[in-house]
Amino acid sequence: MIRFAQIEWLFALGFVPIAFLLFFMFRIWRKKALSRLGETTVINRLFPYVSRTKPFWKLIFFVLAYISAVIGLAGPQIGTKLEESKRKGVDIIIAIDVSNSMNAEDLKPNRLERTKQLISRLLDKLKNDRVGLIVFAGKSYIQLPITTDYAAAKLVLSAISTDIIPIQGTAIGSAIELAQQSFTEKDKTHRALIIITDGENHEDDPVASVKKAAQEGIIIHTIGMGSKDGVPIPIYQHGIRIGFFKDRDKQNVVTKLDETILKEIAVAGNGIYIHATNSDDGLNEISKNIDRMEKKEFESRQYAEYEDRFQFFFAAALLFLLIEFLISEKRSKLVEKINLFGENK
Repeated sequence: MIRFAQIEWLFALGFVPIAFLLFFMFRIWRKKALSRLGETTVINRLFPYVSRTKPFWKLIFFVLAYISAVIGLAGPQIGTKLEESKRKGVDIIIAIDVSNSMNAEDLKPNRLERTKQLISRLLDKLKNDRVGLIVFAGKSYIQLPITTDYAAAKLVLSAISTDIIPIQGTAIGSAIELAQQSFTEKDKTHRALIIITDGENHEDDPVASVKKAAQEGIIIHTIGMGSKDGVPIPIYQHGIRIGFFKDRDKQNVVTKLDETILKEIAVAGNGIYIHATNSDDGLNEISKNIDRMEKKEFESRQYAEYEDRFQFFFAAALLFLLIEFLISEKRSKLVEKINLFGENK
């Protein structure tokens, strides 16, 4: 079993493709600048010992050193002792609306990001409970089966976006039915479903699905994301807003929070409804209700002892940096004879 003590460091790996992009942009600019000075063959003769491939190899080793250092900072650990333990907790499935309307910005930074922040804090509050993740739009999919691995849940959560389901819509009933099938324990206790959505259901009858789930003892809470007045749905391209979704009449599509359906779902599911705002997302109320639920004892196998392995990655980073330092950007007569990097003479 491998885990990371500081998994958030892995996000720094996103700079790797940026480094390659900047490198090739610089090479293109340099080539154009030199071409303005004269013919390429003449320029190459003026600088006979300038290598064309060594800068790329230096970049490769520098990036390898960077990747190794980032992984080391993330604190890789290997489980060395597996133990069985008994725990008492609740099975919780969180259903997340990922339809385009969740990109609306009446909650900051937007509805979906606010939802992910809420769930992340909820995971921090959980102790012995098991959690699973479902995403839904026009259809529903399991993103994470029920587990006690909260670190894995956060990693999966970070990757959730409105682009992961191609079929748009808001099928809350489908999400409820999928959650009902996803609970591993069939006892009519200790099971909760939290639905986080703006409530604009267009596909099915969620209340009918809730009643079936309630008969199985599943407690269903709802959290409404968004404003009642409604806001347009932005369209982003490469991180830049380029406009808003339009209807057939070329008018902005306005998305409004539908509290009525969410309240009906919560009542039918013996749960509570919370309207999330920028100042209060209702997390405390949800947590209190979960704490009051009857707990189920279940066995779990988990690693009780871990050994750090960060030192190997730091050593690799130093080795790669040393290699990068030793590679000169100039051609040497010895290397030219050996042709280590496959350069054309």
